[in-house]
Amino acid sequence: MRSFARFLLLTSVFLASSVWASLPDFTDLVKETSPAVVNISTIKHAKQASHSAQQYGMPDDMPEIFRHFFGRQFPSPNNPGFPRGQQDRSSLGSGFIVSKDGYILTNNHVVQGADEIIVRLNDRRELEATLIGADESSDLAVLKVDADNLPTVELGDSEALEVGEWVVAIGSPFGFDYSVTAGIVSAKGRSLPSENYVPFIQTDVAINPGNSGGPLFNLEGEVVGINSQIYTRSGGFMGVSFAIPINVALNVAEQLKTNGKVSRGWLGVVIQEVSKDLAESFGLDRAAGALVVQVLGGSPAETSGLMSGDIITKVNGKEVYMSSDLPHQIGRLSAGDKAKLDIVRSGKRKQITVEIGDLPSADDPQLSSNTGPAERQSNRIGLVVSELNDRQRNEEGNGVLVKEVRRGPAAMAGVTRGDVISMINGEMIRSVEDFARVVKDLPENRSVPMRIVRRGQASFIPLRIE
Repeated sequence: MRSFARFLLLTSVFLASSVWASLPDFTDLVKETSPAVVNISTIKHAKQASHSAQQYGMPDDMPEIFRHFFGRQFPSPNNPGFPRGQQDRSSLGSGFIVSKDGYILTNNHVVQGADEIIVRLNDRRELEATLIGADESSDLAVLKVDADNLPTVELGDSEALEVGEWVVAIGSPFGFDYSVTAGIVSAKGRSLPSENYVPFIQTDVAINPGNSGGPLFNLEGEVVGINSQIYTRSGGFMGVSFAIPINVALNVAEQLKTNGKVSRGWLGVVIQEVSKDLAESFGLDRAAGALVVQVLGGSPAETSGLMSGDIITKVNGKEVYMSSDLPHQIGRLSAGDKAKLDIVRSGKRKQITVEIGDLPSADDPQLSSNTGPAERQSNRIGLVVSELNDRQRNEEGNGVLVKEVRRGPAAMAGVTRGDVISMINGEMIRSVEDFARVVKDLPENRSVPMRIVRRGQASFIPLRIE
């Protein structure tokens, strides 16, 4: 019995030693890269003290679960640091040097609204930095300090980064300079509510306030991302963090240095995910691609002949697996570039060429909620519909208004009163007569796609008649 226990003990020690030996050693990486990582503090000369979230660097409209890494905790009236009059205010973040003559990358929210930006180097020198340019959409900023022969980081290729790969972050969480944390890449190409044109790298690297703008390294010591956001319900790290891919950051930085602003490719479509039921309704063998639910007037998509109901499966030969892949791929193109789109239309595959436009700042058109004349039609899917009025027709172009939802397939699919139905099973609906004709011929026992507009937002839903 003692021999068996000794065997188990030795086996456990051997296995533990093997696992320990297989873990990476970050010692050399940290020694080589730390000199190029900087601490960034900012000062805002406040004329009048206010106690809002914005005073401490946090936008009022930021979603609760997605927070940037701000370098100060919110003070309270009982805290000696609570503002009581005119005073300067500061925030804390991180950054890294990308050129020997002093160009530095960091997050936009670290330096946004600052009157002074102070960069502290690894050798404890403090230099005042100039803001060369910033892009709020991608949360990136380019700084410049007046110095020569500075240590720089090696830049990697974020496209080559793989899920499961070890990564290391260096920054100043809570003001503790040059803190090192490590983890793995959890996912790639994540879209967040704050920015659909950045395919974020998701990691489980421990990130906290003050890490903002700091570098994310691979095991080769190359920067593959810029730590930017966390997912949290508590305000602190909860195991999910997001970094801007370095390939995206460099493109933005170069545009900021050259033009002072950032241009992104624009297609001009509203898209949605292709679910399993929608894939079946469109005759696809798998749920993949970006489903076009709306083509904006005057957009490159409209000019190229792209239509509502098309499913985009490739851009320049690169697969579009999720709908979120499309804005990432289009956004990396420049205005005037020609892009070849592989699409599925009415069950048939084809390719169209579109000249990419420049992403505009104008708001998407909204659908009026006014109701139209009371011409109605009952049908086999359980809806009563009417024609659109002139204003609705001018803005939407076609469709019928849902006046009443009765028990039936439409109710099961989620159609509600006030929806505008503009396409069913690939056929445009321009009138109540079109609607009645198309619904009458719908097949049974299989899903068909139906395009609706609800409060100005278009989407496809699967409709099935048993």
